[in-house]
Amino acid sequence: MRNARIAAVLTWVYAAAFGFPAIPVAAHLLQSGRLPTFLDLFPMYGGPWSSRVEDRTFAVLLIAFLIVTLVSASAAWLVRNGSKAGAVLSLVMLPIEAVFWLGFALPFPWLIGIARAALLALAWKSLE
Repeated sequence: MRNARIAAVLTWVYAAAFGFPAIPVAAHLLQSGRLPTFLDLFPMYGGPWSSRVEDRTFAVLLIAFLIVTLVSASAAWLVRNGSKAGAVLSLVMLPIEAVFWLGFALPFPWLIGIARAALLALAWKSLE
């Protein structure tokens, strides 16, 4: 169960760090017509989608990503409580999340996703 708990916490940290900021980023984009920058280094969520779709569509994609991360966080709650169904849902969500990681050019979630999958695999036998 230790690996399941670590996977759950890792998922919650990921959802908080990458999912929740989608709301203020979408609001900033719709108000100013540009993405905010992270420490004046690069535009937040500024991957290929940011230059290919209109601002309103991009804001919808950001909110969709938030919803996807909330589903993953909910699956993590199930995993935390020992649910094998939660682990299956978490694994099913990874490819959906990966589409957003590509579209928003998010490098760190790939590492987190690999760690989540590995931890779930290690925890599999302890889940019910």
